Amino acid sequence: MIKIAPSILSSDFANLEASVHAAEAAGADYIHVDVMDGHFVPNITVGPPVVAAIAQVTELPLDVHLMIEEPDRYLRDFAAAGATTVMVHVEACRHLHRTVQYMRQLGLRPGVTLNPATSLETLREILPYVDQVLVMTVNPGFGGQTYIPTMTGKIARLAAMIEERGSSAEIEVDGGIDVETAPLVVAAGARILVAGTAVFACPGGIAEGIQSLREAVAAPVG
Repeated sequence: MIKIAPSILSSDFANLEASVHAAEAAGADYIHVDVMDGHFVPNITVGPPVVAAIAQVTELPLDVHLMIEEPDRYLRDFAAAGATTVMVHVEACRHLHRTVQYMRQLGLRPGVTLNPATSLETLREILPYVDQVLVMTVNPGFGGQTYIPTMTGKIARLAAMIEERGSSAEIEVDGGIDVETAPLVVAAGARILVAGTAVFACPGGIAEGIQSLREAVAAPVG
């Protein structure tokens, strides 16, 4: 089953509760929250208080992507705020296995994230210990970017590595995901699609955006 995780980065922040409710009513599987600190990436977004506010208005799992330096310092806060899955960047963690263990201790589903230029080899030893791997298909920091075409092959190689390692980790993708690119990444092995602009900026509305993505990945590629 392909899961859709609308990213609130592209939502109407003045009406965030309404946007979340609309995504939930439209059949979203997760709510994706992009956390940026202005250091690891060149943008600043939200923190634990916003995650806590969203947790109070939805039953959907909260998929929290930490694009921040020293993520270990804030994991307890995000767990307390109601995060379900937290993704940390390989590039931001000196002791990744320790970080993943800590997330388990906090009751979080641990995930790891790779920037587009980061080698898959950085994941080989951690794959048995995580529930999700997020492949960034744009350079992180801003919504509305164009999908990097070479990431399709990277996703396929990651799927092969996951199978080789005997891991059950799901592949998540984030960046430029729309009705054109979603079938490509799903065919390569992605199972969780983060979509911001394609959902919250869809001309026909949030429900149409989610439905269009589901129809796109259900159709044969070719």
